[in-house]
Amino acid sequence: MHISRQNLYLLSLSVFLLTFVLVFSFAVLIPNGKDYRLKRSELIKENQKLKQLDDFAYDTSTILQKLKGENRHIITAFDTKFSIDRFEKQHKSFFSSLKLSKISKLENEEVFSVYEVNTTSEISSPKSFYNFLESVNKSDWIVAINFPINFQRDGEMIESSFTMKVYANSSDKVKDLNTSGNL
Repeated sequence: MHISRQNLYLLSLSVFLLTFVLVFSFAVLIPNGKDYRLKRSELIKENQKLKQLDDFAYDTSTILQKLKGENRHIITAFDTKFSIDRFEKQHKSFFSSLKLSKISKLENEEVFSVYEVNTTSEISSPKSFYNFLESVNKSDWIVAINFPINFQRDGEMIESSFTMKVYANSSDKVKDLNTSGNL
């Protein structure tokens, strides 16, 4: 039996390639296959966590957008700078006379500037005062009316005096929080 040189080269090359494939399989692929399965299961777990966090972020974003929509008036009110003249013009119709005087700027509470305002007014009936309180709730500012509210009758008119706090965003702190990413 005579094997040609070309067939001998082909046979030796085939044996060499078969040996190389077997050695490569047992030395590299099979040991790394265990690592691959472990890493694949870790990847599946991480993908599940990522999906849960994405769902949570989406739900939170949806809730945030809904709350922003429902409370747009309040958010705008915190951003509106308080003006004594504008307040008097808006609410003068509830009183015979309305006078505001700024007592002091109180210490800021977190990101809000707080002003205390002393108010004296004359009204013809307590009903107009209650209408005023209702109007303040719908005004362009966040205002807290402080008790006690003093009423004193003077002939046909009722003089009232009370203090109120006006809350507004402190622009310096809001800028700081926006740049640091906390707001």
